[in-house]
Amino acid sequence: MSDNDDVPFNRNFPLAPGIVEEVRPGVRRVLCNNPSPFTFTGTVSYIVGTGNVAIIDPGPDHAAHAAALLDAVRGETVSHIFVTHTHRDHSPNTARIKQATGAPVYAEGPHRASRPRFESEKHNPESGSDRDFVPDIRIAHGDVVEGDGWRLEAVATPGHTANHLAFAWPERRFNFVGDHVMGWSTSIVAPPDGSMIDYMDSLDRLAAREEDLYFSGHGPEIPDGPRFVRFLIRHRKAREASILHRLGKGETDIPTMVRAIYIGIDPRLTTAAGYSVLAHLEDLVARGVVATDGDPVIGGTYRMA
Repeated sequence: MSDNDDVPFNRNFPLAPGIVEEVRPGVRRVLCNNPSPFTFTGTVSYIVGTGNVAIIDPGPDHAAHAAALLDAVRGETVSHIFVTHTHRDHSPNTARIKQATGAPVYAEGPHRASRPRFESEKHNPESGSDRDFVPDIRIAHGDVVEGDGWRLEAVATPGHTANHLAFAWPERRFNFVGDHVMGWSTSIVAPPDGSMIDYMDSLDRLAAREEDLYFSGHGPEIPDGPRFVRFLIRHRKAREASILHRLGKGETDIPTMVRAIYIGIDPRLTTAAGYSVLAHLEDLVARGVVATDGDPVIGGTYRMA
């Protein structure tokens, strides 16, 4: 496959919920039974190290998944809990794991929007934010946390959420990329929680790094991660070109653009697709390419500037 083809998604992920699988030495994963059009087969939690271990993304408010994770580390000590971001399919189970293990929780910070909400915007329920989450220890880009036989470096990857972090293990060339990069589908970027401007900058940041095996929050691991990220960058630029092509025919609204661009989309994803188009339009308006009356919002109409 050449680098010019569209994204080579891999939807082959036969892992069953609740089963612990060693995917590489020092990395285990457990799938939560929370499948949906947004989560694929469910959220994947990771166990890093052996003996004294870290857990990455304990998952949604799901007692059976917490029990499966604790069972997977029976006889071991959980020394750290890491959370990539504060969506409700990733962070709420943290409280159960912390209560059972006493391990401190590391994350960028509480949930926040990528930009202030406009007056005309109602709260977007699609975002599924976990507004109760507060980490014990806040970490930022470049911070390194070491455990027994492992070392994770925080990589700021805002875009899907403002507080999204990836956790790189540079010596192993692994990167736990959360929902910023997924092998089965593109990530949802829904303003004001998400920002396409930030998302594209974060893709560039990942593509410039050395880690080449990505472990994602949903779906299978991604080999040759930076190359996959370049596919995603081209895919987003093609989506932007599709939006501009439609606007070239005259002023229109977001639902019309979604119908023109997302042919054959799962109807359950139509609202999310609209927010993804809005994320592109926010970027285009900020760059002066596209115009709208007032703030760029989901209900607005758009035209070429």
